[in-house]
Amino acid sequence: MQLSSLLQRFNEPETLKMAKLGRELRAKGFDITDLSLGEPDFDTPDHIKVAAKKAIDENFSHYTPVAGYLDLREAVCLKLKRDNGLDYTPDQIIVSTGAKQSIANTVMSIVDAGDEVIIPTPYWVTYSEIVKMAGGVVKFVNTTLANGYKITAAELEGAITDKTKLFMFSSPCNPTGAVYSKEELSALAEVFKKHPGIFIMSDEIYEFINYEGKHESIAQFDFLKDRVIIINGLSKGYAMTGWRLGYIAASPMVVKACEKVQGQITSGPNAVTQRAAIAALTGDLKPTAIMVEEFTKRRKRVMELVKDIPGIECSEPQGAFYVFPSVKNYFGRSDGEETIMNADDLCMYLLNKAHVSTVTGRAFGEPNCIRISFANSTENIEKGFAKIKEALAKLK
Repeated sequence: MQLSSLLQRFNEPETLKMAKLGRELRAKGFDITDLSLGEPDFDTPDHIKVAAKKAIDENFSHYTPVAGYLDLREAVCLKLKRDNGLDYTPDQIIVSTGAKQSIANTVMSIVDAGDEVIIPTPYWVTYSEIVKMAGGVVKFVNTTLANGYKITAAELEGAITDKTKLFMFSSPCNPTGAVYSKEELSALAEVFKKHPGIFIMSDEIYEFINYEGKHESIAQFDFLKDRVIIINGLSKGYAMTGWRLGYIAASPMVVKACEKVQGQITSGPNAVTQRAAIAALTGDLKPTAIMVEEFTKRRKRVMELVKDIPGIECSEPQGAFYVFPSVKNYFGRSDGEETIMNADDLCMYLLNKAHVSTVTGRAFGEPNCIRISFANSTENIEKGFAKIKEALAKLK
């Protein structure tokens, strides 16, 4: 008996792998500080939970339309107009079981075998693996710390070939926290203007967790809007990770294609979650503002803690809730028992010796770095960094 060769095309997400290893050690009695997962440590706001309870009482327990309830898609349109100044209609919206499914729908709807997909590094781990599952060819463009880990117009132009079908990026970025300005997006848009056959997937899931001010979307450029696929959802900005609700805003052609794909895989998202999502998208954003205010304080504290560790170079994130320090100065060092050859080794060393869970930068396309999440309490963050500092000091 033999399983599908598809399984050989892609890897298990390192983020989930490290979380799983951390749970296994915790089950054995170890005090693990988890700084690996990208999950807000906040509970879902009460007005959203009330809407979900009301939906249960009103018997929202049946199959839903594949693309999502019409009034939810209308709520997405209202949100896009209110927060982003973008005009969409419900036929340009499809909701899915999480933004990850939205990304998968997008790639499977656009990419054929042999098509090239440009992904600037560092990037979220799942982008490349979904492209591989679809049979596409991943073309990485390595960005630099000096340029804020953002792709330039010249770098983009140099990566485009006659086989390029899709460009995938996020702003704010997971894992670096990089945020593209309107001017930077405009420069990229001018490049795409010269290449009308390329789609642009803009992952904006961290939209609200932005320390630089107003979020900018590449969909704001009218000449490009029909080729942009906005990916967003409720997990990060509304503390609704377990509710699993993502959405796409795109041209009707792309949305219909994604609906066709989704109809064969999951059909419509959870009914109760959709009713709660309407309350989230149209309701009070004060809980989100309070959450971002706390993340802002944590960012400040994390940067103080990072600067207190010798041999680490790290830029201050403009958005999201991660720091992405370069740890290459520790490669080749040993504590007498283990020798650290790369970021993978360092993450395992920190997990097994310091009992702190982080994620290797190799998974994000930057092998000299590790990702550390500050979506945890300040107390746990300080505890985790103290253990990291102590463990790194033993490497000579």
